[in-house]
Amino acid sequence: MIQNYQNQYQKVRIETASPGELTLILYEELYRKLNLSKKHLAMKDIEACGESIHGARSILNELAVTLDMKYEISNQLFQLYDYYIRRLNQFATTKEVSYLDEAIEFAKGMVTTWKEALQIIKAGNQA
Repeated sequence: MIQNYQNQYQKVRIETASPGELTLILYEELYRKLNLSKKHLAMKDIEACGESIHGARSILNELAVTLDMKYEISNQLFQLYDYYIRRLNQFATTKEVSYLDEAIEFAKGMVTTWKEALQIIKAGNQA
């Protein structure tokens, strides 16, 4: 029952989100999947760990393909996404946790940055 409410909330959240909010949702889900992967690895559930990593790579790919490459920041973000996709590939083959930890820190930083950016935009629109 609770899962149904959570799914409904997520559906409404996504359907009503601005482009910036959608990007934040993707970063939050990336962070969640990476942490879930680490949890599965600790529990020796390699299959579930791999599924979470696959989901994280899919999110990074989605973020990369939606960039508007006419902006310099988009080129920089593309390089970052590519780098972390390669790190996750290295983690998937070696199970070296440092690769995963690096990606988790990146995702955490992007969540924080996007939350701050959205707050600044919201404050600017209210002024």
